[in-house]
Amino acid sequence: MPRPLLLGLTSVVVVVVLVVGLAYVFQRRLIYLPSTSAPPDVANVIPGGHQVTYRTEDGLTLTGWYAPGPGTTVLVLPGNAGDRSARIPLAVALRARGHGVLLVDYRGYGGNPGDPTEDGLAADAKAAHGFLAGQGITQDRLVYFGESLGAAVAARLAREHPPRGLLLRSPFVDLPTVAAVHYPFLPVRALLRDRFPVAETVRGLDVPTTVVYGAEDEIVPPEQSAEVAAAANARTVIVAGARHNDRVLLDGQALLDAVHAL
Repeated sequence: MPRPLLLGLTSVVVVVVLVVGLAYVFQRRLIYLPSTSAPPDVANVIPGGHQVTYRTEDGLTLTGWYAPGPGTTVLVLPGNAGDRSARIPLAVALRARGHGVLLVDYRGYGGNPGDPTEDGLAADAKAAHGFLAGQGITQDRLVYFGESLGAAVAARLAREHPPRGLLLRSPFVDLPTVAAVHYPFLPVRALLRDRFPVAETVRGLDVPTTVVYGAEDEIVPPEQSAEVAAAANARTVIVAGARHNDRVLLDGQALLDAVHAL
């Protein structure tokens, strides 16, 4: 093999190894995107809301916002970006319908300590559930709302503590499957340490489930959300024209009606 060609191939191999290595080392910085700003005072943004704390099984003290209500309580398990303040419109709209709401922030989000991982988020959700149980909220008065990556967290919690209902907003089949859409040049199935297997988790789950997603979702392909719905034998609500982060998938009428129906 000519020396220039050999050198060229060697350079390509070095670059590929470097890119894959960096992707492996820093993968969680690509997955988890917490806001760096402090959440506002909940009393100013959610009527009847107050900040609460609860402790995880691995010793972290986390904060969230709780607004009790006379109806079913909704435990909101968010996606991978921002913090609980981005879900204020959802909490306000659910409160207006008589529901109680707990908006959580995972470890590393919203000023909380720790670094997010798949098992860490599961522990955070379990701790939030424990807080609600301590408030006297029984399983038949509890709905889990899982948004995008949070759908995986909600589904896993539902396996251990089945709620009255489960709403999955824009769920993906599993993290490697959706990551392969956005990073087709990387061997994501081999690289990813966090898997979040939503479809596998909801298959056979004996909980009334509704899947809501936008028909024009550019982050989670709609066919992946449809596959999750099929695995869960779930009711499906497709919002025409909606993209992943559109307001209609935060506090739109179809979404609120779906939560209320559960």
